[in-house]
Amino acid sequence: MGFTEFEQKRYGKLAKDFVESRRPPLEIRNEVDLKFRVTDKGVEIFEIRPKWDNAREKLEIPVAKATYVKKTNLWKIYWKRADLKWHQYDPCPEVNQLEEFLSIVDEDEYCCFWG
Repeated sequence: MGFTEFEQKRYGKLAKDFVESRRPPLEIRNEVDLKFRVTDKGVEIFEIRPKWDNAREKLEIPVAKATYVKKTNLWKIYWKRADLKWHQYDPCPEVNQLEEFLSIVDEDEYCCFWG
């Protein structure tokens, strides 16, 4: 079961505020930008860049993902490794609030999200 309409809006607002605080300057956003999506199970943050061999096509490059587990009332944190698979973020695999996830991604203490 997905989020309620209220939860969707709340999580979308938190993610939007986070992304807006990290977006590149307006003049280069056609070359690199930051976006998010709220899914039925969590929140994903990703970069948007032009495809290297066709600038008209855009690529989504995953940065981080948090999945809500209703049974435990926790958010699981994931990062995408070089094998292009999502892996649990071992330094802090779960948090209580979405705000904690966003803070961990922002700080990126172990250089897993932003490189």
